[in-house]
Amino acid sequence: MNVPTPVVSKVDLQGLIAAISQASADDSMTNPLSSAQWDVLSSYLLPVVLPAGQILFSQGTTDRTLYLVESGNLSVHYQDEKERLRLAIVGAGSVVGEGAFFSHRTRSATVQASVPCKLWSLTAIRFTELSNRQPAIALGLVMAVGAVLAKRLGNRRRRVAAT
Repeated sequence: MNVPTPVVSKVDLQGLIAAISQASADDSMTNPLSSAQWDVLSSYLLPVVLPAGQILFSQGTTDRTLYLVESGNLSVHYQDEKERLRLAIVGAGSVVGEGAFFSHRTRSATVQASVPCKLWSLTAIRFTELSNRQPAIALGLVMAVGAVLAKRLGNRRRRVAAT
């Protein structure tokens, strides 16, 4: 019995790469990869399109997916023990989900699309595969995402954006 070989479709990450290159926010990501490395990474990412108002993930949920933001703005809501709502906005060229991605803990905030958004998701399982098959690309990516996390944690007002 012949089993067909699955076809891995290459996705176009030019919009994401441009967003990272053009981003000016303090917590934007820097471009850690060459064009050829982005091509390899593309087979590990899945596109996520959110209409305005849709929740990407909620505070307290267990999920380690990392999201790279190509377009749009995401609102980050955090409810602390005093029931105060804190807010941050994450835009194109940055990431969300990095806190749970690195910590293996529940989501620390709720993230919701403020406007229509295009994101690229990288699940923990796909990251493990990437790490095993392409360690240099995985290292470059996590160093860039780790830098975003460090910037957010170093900025008292943006700490909440570490989701």
